[in-house]
Amino acid sequence: MKIVIPGGTGQVGQILARYFHQQGHHVTVLSRRPHAAPWRVILWDGVTLGPWIEELDRCDVCINLAGKSVNCRYTPANRRSIFESRVRSTEILNQAIAAIEQPPSVWLNASTATIYRHALDRPMDEATGEIGGDELGAPDTWNFSIQVGKAWEEAFFSKPTPVTRKIALRSAMTLSPDRGGVFDVFLGLVRHGLGGTTLPGNQYVSWIHEADFIRAVEFLIERQDITGAVNLASPNPLPNGDFMYILRQAWGTRIGLPTARWMLEIGTFLLRTESELILKSRQVVPGRLLNAGFKFQYPGWPEASCDLVTRWRARREEMHSSRQ
Repeated sequence: MKIVIPGGTGQVGQILARYFHQQGHHVTVLSRRPHAAPWRVILWDGVTLGPWIEELDRCDVCINLAGKSVNCRYTPANRRSIFESRVRSTEILNQAIAAIEQPPSVWLNASTATIYRHALDRPMDEATGEIGGDELGAPDTWNFSIQVGKAWEEAFFSKPTPVTRKIALRSAMTLSPDRGGVFDVFLGLVRHGLGGTTLPGNQYVSWIHEADFIRAVEFLIERQDITGAVNLASPNPLPNGDFMYILRQAWGTRIGLPTARWMLEIGTFLLRTESELILKSRQVVPGRLLNAGFKFQYPGWPEASCDLVTRWRARREEMHSSRQ
């Protein structure tokens, strides 16, 4: 297959580009900052049409992951960049696909599981999940993330693409041992002594192992009957207290002091990220994937966390060895 991945230089993009390249597919990444890679990397600005449009013509699959990382402080400048980089890149891809002679047969566009409301009471699937944004007392950062998700999907589905099937990937946190990824942030809290239960501890964590993320993307490419929004998440979200306890066990740290919100705010500030990652309850489940017969390799957090910790340590040792 010929696969084009706009925004394929981030954590998730590199996971997919690396995998599809290793499988022998022709991979092209569209990036604002082209760099050397085992696959083709072409310049685009994510805003205007340009020579990059030729990459989409006659390709089989477009997987748009463009957008500034949300693993940052939500300053006004970062908020604007987070919002515009997602919405404007999706809008320009709609224009490009409408303009080319042979558009891709399927377009998978990143979205976010954070689009659902703060949920302690029940799971959120695609059929019955409630889109957030109206919860009383929700922090401003939570509502901002929901607004981004809504605008992102609206830009995606706003233009009809008669020959291109569209799927919005409402992905939970994709966990891999890559440096700077979401798992690296969680493990960093454990390693720096902030790996206890984040009070109150009953807020749910939704996640997906990188292997299942890849397999789900492949599954959705092949299943021509699936369109619309699809949740990419493990079928077993779990409360923060359990999530952190299992991660401490996988790391080998049995004792973890509870972390009050003010302590977490300090810790995440020092790590240059946002506390929303830890405090918002995401009880998202993959209803459409399960109903379509998808089988998870890592459905539970205990086995997934052990695999990720083992591989994180191996990569760190490899990095240390290469520096010597």
